[in-house]
Amino acid sequence: MDLEIPSGKRKPLYRFFEIVPALLTYGALALLIILSLISPTLGAIYLLLIIIAMLVKAAGMAYRTINGSNSMHRAMRVDWAHRLTQLENPSESYAVVRDEQSSGFNFSRHVENLRLIAADPDAFPKPSQLYNAVIIAMYNESLDVLAPTIESVISTTYDNKRLIVVLAYEERGGPEAEKVAEALLKKYKSKFHDFLIVKHPADVPGELIGKGSNITHAGRHLASYLKDEKIPYRDVIVTTLDADNRPHCTYFDYVTYEFICHEDRKHLSYQPIAVFTNNIWDAPAPMRVIATGNSFWNIISSMRPHTLRNFASHSQPMDALVEMDFWSTKTIVEDGHQFWRSYFYFNGNYAVLPIHVPISQDAVLSYTFKKTLKAQFVQLRRWGYGASDVPYVATRIFSRRRNVRLLDGLSKLWRLIDGHVTLGCVSFMIAFGGWIPLLINSESSRDLVAHQLPITISRIQMVALIGLFITIFLSIKMLPPRPKHHKKHRSVFMILQWVLMPVTAIIYNSAASIYSQTRLALGLYMEKFDVTDKATFKPKENKK
Repeated sequence: MDLEIPSGKRKPLYRFFEIVPALLTYGALALLIILSLISPTLGAIYLLLIIIAMLVKAAGMAYRTINGSNSMHRAMRVDWAHRLTQLENPSESYAVVRDEQSSGFNFSRHVENLRLIAADPDAFPKPSQLYNAVIIAMYNESLDVLAPTIESVISTTYDNKRLIVVLAYEERGGPEAEKVAEALLKKYKSKFHDFLIVKHPADVPGELIGKGSNITHAGRHLASYLKDEKIPYRDVIVTTLDADNRPHCTYFDYVTYEFICHEDRKHLSYQPIAVFTNNIWDAPAPMRVIATGNSFWNIISSMRPHTLRNFASHSQPMDALVEMDFWSTKTIVEDGHQFWRSYFYFNGNYAVLPIHVPISQDAVLSYTFKKTLKAQFVQLRRWGYGASDVPYVATRIFSRRRNVRLLDGLSKLWRLIDGHVTLGCVSFMIAFGGWIPLLINSESSRDLVAHQLPITISRIQMVALIGLFITIFLSIKMLPPRPKHHKKHRSVFMILQWVLMPVTAIIYNSAASIYSQTRLALGLYMEKFDVTDKATFKPKENKK
């Protein structure tokens, strides 16, 4: 099966679906103007329907934000290492825990897992036979960024001697990147079952410059290593991390636990909650708002498993990755695209399982404020280029060789398109749409509905503030401790920053999404992964 995105000239059907996201986004904006020209009332009704639909969605998101946040904090308190140990001897463990009363996270499910595994132990692997491999993607990041990531892996409750770490660095990073990789190898090789460094060659024919090419090269090297070590692929879980990603201390125990408990484990991937909190106190206010919003979106997604997709760091069985030849080397959004590769490779028998503990990563922070503002837009436009999955999915669904159920494929395609179109146009419409019927139609002065529209929208926005208050409260709860180099008044700014949310939603989220969709529609493909700067904040020393 050809799993790759086409290179060069696209076929007409593929090219049509590349245009669809931008066509719908611009069409939604243009329709407001067209309807308002025909009748101010029609324009007002159209906008109100969209705003009401968004308000309903916002209510659901607020509910899932609260539940998801609670689930995350409860899962973080679970002793997953102990639960994993109990799977080693499920019969004995079941006899001990079956009569226990506990309100711990998913405890009743844990008891049921022990019962099922004890009934047929040969169908489930033992924890002691499994390994976790961690591929850390690196370009030109410094020791200050990479060392804390590796230290966080060491500090997990999982047995380090069952961990294989692969540092995947780029030849394009130059001699300094190789120097950093060698230093990390020397320092950490003895801490794990093994620590490998793998250099991805520059300018490989047919590969796009990006993370997918790097980690795929590292994955192939890992496959050869496992074969030489006589470690079966089916006994290895692979997790990809960016240079600044720090897994929660229970992450690998939790992932291994879920891997064992699901018999169809080969057709699953495991998605933690990406939260952008590592440097949240150091990042500028606009970046803090965007980072916190993205964190909550990932929390919300964890509560909707049927819509969950691979994002940033995730885990997948090694045997599945080997069969699929790992990740795509032809896209800058290899994480989300991996869902679709897996979905079509396994004939629709594929799902993403939520792991309700976080992997924390950096909010955008470059070396100057101006560079940080630009870097944030670059990151979001890369994420917005996930719209390039629309033609990939659509042409495989509308095909005589379709290998997934039609209704399932259509529902997934609809959610994919809806997500990108909504992100692109709704913020603009809510912010400015209320005045359009009044401004562009001369008859609006006599139209009561058009005159009341801005007032109605403002009242709806007042109701929506409830959701903002929930976000503020939970964001404060999620903050890591305030670093010593920041004074107490910084905490006040962590609340006041939310006045920037409408601005960041328009200038960054919507504008970046429209930018990416427009380039895709025009055939100006984004074929280079623009690495986000990862500056580290160093407080100034007091001069004596």
